[in-house]
Amino acid sequence: MLVLGLETSCDETGVALYDSERGLLADALFSQIDLHRVYGGVVPELASRDHVKRMLPLIRQVLAEAGVATTVIQGIAYTAGPGLVGALLVGASCAQALALAWGVPALGVHHMEGHLLAPMLEETPPQFPFVALLVSGGHTQLVRVDGIGRYQLLGESLDDAAGEAFDKTAKMIGLGYPGGPEIARLAERGTPGRFSFPRPMTDRPGLEFSFSGLKTFTLNTWQQCRAAGDDSEQTRSDIALAFQQAVVDTLTIKCRRALKQTGLNSLVIAGGVSANRALRQALDGMLGEFKGRVFYARPAFCTDNGAMIAYAGCQRLLAGQQEGPAIGVKARWPMEQLPPLAS
Repeated sequence: MLVLGLETSCDETGVALYDSERGLLADALFSQIDLHRVYGGVVPELASRDHVKRMLPLIRQVLAEAGVATTVIQGIAYTAGPGLVGALLVGASCAQALALAWGVPALGVHHMEGHLLAPMLEETPPQFPFVALLVSGGHTQLVRVDGIGRYQLLGESLDDAAGEAFDKTAKMIGLGYPGGPEIARLAERGTPGRFSFPRPMTDRPGLEFSFSGLKTFTLNTWQQCRAAGDDSEQTRSDIALAFQQAVVDTLTIKCRRALKQTGLNSLVIAGGVSANRALRQALDGMLGEFKGRVFYARPAFCTDNGAMIAYAGCQRLLAGQQEGPAIGVKARWPMEQLPPLAS
């Protein structure tokens, strides 16, 4: 089955063609980072307008790169949520209009399910069951995955997600947007051990996360340094390293608990934060204890992209899942509400 995937949940316009027999044929992505950087974060109205501008040219580009005519496309998958409603509506309306014009089914895909399944696009995909750590934007979740649509939420963030904490911390210490890559860049030049930050909620049982207190601790440390006349680039790097290590250690500790609790030895990490090299190294090392393996998508497919939506949509379309022509999106959408596919 040949499926066109459209991703417009936030600030990246993604388009891809996925074939159930030949794999990923082509994909294209336009990032709005430069558009939003001047504001220090995503402006929803600007994001929606830019999706309108980029969508059709990217679709034409992907079709041309794949050498595919519209007449052979058999389905369209689009991100229906969670995300910014205005941005989601761009992809949904475009998908439903093309589906009507081409006489093919359209299907709304859960954004986080797309991230969770992105490692399936790699040469050596994970096998069910496994534990997934989803760290994307406003989401930090641990999920037991027994199959597509068969998800058990093990724990999630009670306040700021890891990605939000990276972005907000970067802004507090004067770094640019997006904050995650900026923190990681500075952390590479940091002095280990100069600062010691707490590992939130690791001193109690459970698999929930909380990063708001760590963010406040980082801000207080930075303000104390500035008050003492030390706001050098090295100090900023040392704080970035301490913050990043605290997040990485916290995520690693919780993943270890989740693996022990479920008795599994395969871990998938997905979402934008999964591209962080320090996190990947820590989880790779931790999985050695379980004689298991960590699976993740290539860096280009860690952030929002059309390939993951095309893949996830293709699996559900192949299973016979369809929807009517109504345009509906969801700003919030618990992943446990998704219907399971037959084993």
